[in-house]
Amino acid sequence: MSIFHSMNTTASALTSQRLRMDVISSNIANVDTTRGKQVNGEWEPYRKKSITLKEEQGQFSNFLNVAMGKTERSGAGNGVKVTSIKEDNETPFKLVFDPTHPDANADGYVQMSNVDLLKEMVDLISATRSYEANITVFNANKSMLTKALEIGKG
Repeated sequence: MSIFHSMNTTASALTSQRLRMDVISSNIANVDTTRGKQVNGEWEPYRKKSITLKEEQGQFSNFLNVAMGKTERSGAGNGVKVTSIKEDNETPFKLVFDPTHPDANADGYVQMSNVDLLKEMVDLISATRSYEANITVFNANKSMLTKALEIGKG
């Protein structure tokens, strides 16, 4: 483990949370989109997207050294990574009565996206707070490394 291990771990979290905020922003921007993509020649409303995070696996050399007994297993994590961006196919589209809308069906209902604006705002606040917390961790780590270098000067 290097002295920069914790900075790399924090950087992976920052990158993941930034992507999470980007996906949430895309969901919010498309909350009223009735023509997200074509499926079998028919337009389908925008579907909510979400990311899946997974613990970053360590390097093979670390596992090999632990298996051979050369080093102790470390409790330190290796960060996170985004494994996928998935569309929500479980939540049904919202039906809104608007017979004047160009995408209205014969009964006057329009299928709207399955994005819940309230949930998206809560997720955005959560991602923002997580991002801010990781910046605080990164700055604290940077400060400790700077102080350690100053000890060597004196």
